[in-house]
Amino acid sequence: MYIGLIIALVVILLALILGYNIMLQYKVKVETAKKQESSRYIQIIDATEELIGHANHIPYSKELILCLNTRILDALQSMLDLDPKNKQLAQRVENVKQQIAQVKENYPVNEGTNFKVPSNDKQAIMMLKLVKRLRDTIRSEHNKGRFETQAYVAENSRLETIQIRINIENVIKRAKEATVRGQPGTALQLLRKGLDALSTKNDNYSVQAREKLQNMHDELERSRQNKQAQELHIREDKERQDDMNVIFGEKKKW
Repeated sequence: MYIGLIIALVVILLALILGYNIMLQYKVKVETAKKQESSRYIQIIDATEELIGHANHIPYSKELILCLNTRILDALQSMLDLDPKNKQLAQRVENVKQQIAQVKENYPVNEGTNFKVPSNDKQAIMMLKLVKRLRDTIRSEHNKGRFETQAYVAENSRLETIQIRINIENVIKRAKEATVRGQPGTALQLLRKGLDALSTKNDNYSVQAREKLQNMHDELERSRQNKQAQELHIREDKERQDDMNVIFGEKKKW
């Protein structure tokens, strides 16, 4: 009788230990999943804050700033759902909500129109990478339903125009530098690439830029042709003089 009781108690104890271990493993698994999820949201927040921090490099519209801040708010709220007792997260959520409200009320209307021409190739590449990241971000937010379609289309078009403008302004700068260095062939090649890039664009900037590039190209081409004509004329004169020297020979002094 006692042996049976002992066996029963041992079985119960083993079952309790096994159940406890299962619960412990489940708890650890849940906590690990929460940490991984939180880490993903932190990466989203950090990347988005970095994008906002680059607002001095290219013009950011009100809609773009709102989209980026809303992305941060969504990530913070998701983190708070995972850890409802975290007061710091709750405070950050409120802070971002206030920032969004301030942007809606006070963001300058013309803030998204100022554009600074890249001063060198390195800066142009940095600006182009930034625009690409912004376009990828707003596309993601639109796909998730957090950026209204009409606003997304308008903002994506605006960023595309900025992307074109960075490229074209850099082409103009490099073409002028090549001309100063006496490299008209390089300058013409750059201008042709710029014209090709604008061939299918019909916005106001592209139309004006295409006209400017075409004028630069035509003027440079005329200058090069005139120079080639002058060099040909000089070469022909020299050849005629050489022929005369061969025919009549040099005068000998007696």
